[in-house]
Amino acid sequence: MVIRWAIVFLVSACLLLRCSAAAQSVLASENRDPAQPPNFVILLIDDAAFMDLGIYGGEASTPNIDALARSGVMFTRYYTSPLCAPSRAMLLTGVDNHRTGVATIPEVLPREHVGQPGYTMSLEPGVMTVAARLQSQGYRTLMTGKWHLGSDEGELPSDHGFDRSFALDASGADNWDDKSYMPYYRDAPWYEDGQPATLPDDFYSSEFIVDKMIDYLSETEISQPFFAFLGFQAVHIPVQAPAEITARYRETYAGGWQELRESRWQKAKALDLIPAAAPLAPLPEGMRRWEDLSDEDREVYAARMAVNAAMLEAMDLHIGRLVEHLKATGDYDNTVFLVTSDNGPEPSRGDNDWRLTLWMKLNGYHLDVDGIGEEGSWGFIGPEFAMAAASPGNLFKFHGAEGGIHVPMIMSGPNLPQNIRQDALVQVTDIAPTFLEMAGVESETAGAVAMTGRSLMPLLTGETEAVYGPDDPVAIEVSGNSALIRDNYKITRNQRPWGDAKWRLYDLANDPGEVNDLAAERPELMASMLAAYDAYGSAVGVLDVPEGYDSHAIITRKTQMRQLRIYWWVPVLLFLMLIAAFWGGVRLIKRARRPRP
Repeated sequence: MVIRWAIVFLVSACLLLRCSAAAQSVLASENRDPAQPPNFVILLIDDAAFMDLGIYGGEASTPNIDALARSGVMFTRYYTSPLCAPSRAMLLTGVDNHRTGVATIPEVLPREHVGQPGYTMSLEPGVMTVAARLQSQGYRTLMTGKWHLGSDEGELPSDHGFDRSFALDASGADNWDDKSYMPYYRDAPWYEDGQPATLPDDFYSSEFIVDKMIDYLSETEISQPFFAFLGFQAVHIPVQAPAEITARYRETYAGGWQELRESRWQKAKALDLIPAAAPLAPLPEGMRRWEDLSDEDREVYAARMAVNAAMLEAMDLHIGRLVEHLKATGDYDNTVFLVTSDNGPEPSRGDNDWRLTLWMKLNGYHLDVDGIGEEGSWGFIGPEFAMAAASPGNLFKFHGAEGGIHVPMIMSGPNLPQNIRQDALVQVTDIAPTFLEMAGVESETAGAVAMTGRSLMPLLTGETEAVYGPDDPVAIEVSGNSALIRDNYKITRNQRPWGDAKWRLYDLANDPGEVNDLAAERPELMASMLAAYDAYGSAVGVLDVPEGYDSHAIITRKTQMRQLRIYWWVPVLLFLMLIAAFWGGVRLIKRARRPRP
């Protein structure tokens, strides 16, 4: 009897708590001005492939993101840039990356481009973020997570319209600890409101980024609309995730990269994301066959991919906490959510360079399968699994191929269609003008660099079926990796190490995997599209990369130079030791030759 009454008491208490929370949410909603403009939340994933999310057919469990898609619009032809910083600059400004000043990333910038207009590697004068534009209209503007748009004076989020920010100005960092993930950086440069900051002892990136945003939101007046930008580290290298989540995927990728590539290709056809007859590009020359790996290597690579999926699930879990917070405060129903990725999957390896291996050992990292994804583990998926993740597209991050620039995008919120799939062509610069129109804010500001993107509102409201007509080109260029799409045709050029810098022409309607080059078959179309690309390059200020440009070689050289600046004393010490050894040897030889009495 006592146990029965205890159970009744507990159930009643839980119901009362739920009713209390619901009542608070309703009260908060009732206290809000019905004419208040919408809030905005950007959830930016790092290096996610087009099919990584569950709603797009991916293996990772992402129920919270999937729910946003089902309550809103799932885009199937959304294009970004092939690298993180240019994409972030365009997302936040609505301006082509060359006009923002962030034409590429500092890590791969060739000497010839240093300091040139559009290549200063930070937002240049006159380039306004959507945060700054909304801030001037009374919005509270908040940012947590990866920034990577500069940390010198005047370059941090606090200098570009954000009231509060906890920002990482690097391409990535460790997800469990306050430290760098690669030798290019001395440490992990985190800043809060423009000042150097440290991380808590219980840090995990996705959890912390959401926690900090909830803290900032809790400081916001109930009557004030907000703009919140969350730049997740998932799934940038090193891929790291809680062990209990990783365990759920340990057998998912045991069949290897070719099996995954074909599986996603078949799912894409089943979901009508590509035509049933669309071909699948083979693995590029130089990639390994899964069957040629040792049993030990197959185990560890499958485990790394398991961590990649787990990292997505962990991120989604914390996104769910943010959504619940907004529901509890009554903000959810008036909030526009955007979920997307900055570019395609990351192909870099961590097991084929002795210098990186040495750096890992000196900085507490390991590549072993034991403890994979946990603190101290340096996880990556490599080029073969990146190619598989990018299926049914070709190639991956860094490149203008479909695998590098064709990514997921979801938008949901008040007055938007629900559970709609949108197949119209859109691009990353379209987000900022769309948000401004939703907020009733003019996108043109005196003295500001003009936006190059177009508002998606006519598309979202059903006024039109497209924002880009059949003759309107959509182009992108980052470090010589280029693409121009017009209607259903695309020209693309991919640089080393996985490309050959040659232009090719594809029919995306029938060949989204970029298998059959039509350049020789359609010379007039090819010439027309090349002319359109040249016009784009001239208009925005594209600089040609040097002959033989290789981004991998550039970043390797820059990393070595940075390491020499940081550890200059090591070669000096070695030199002094060699001098001492030499003179010691000379003295020994002289002593040996000295006549004995």
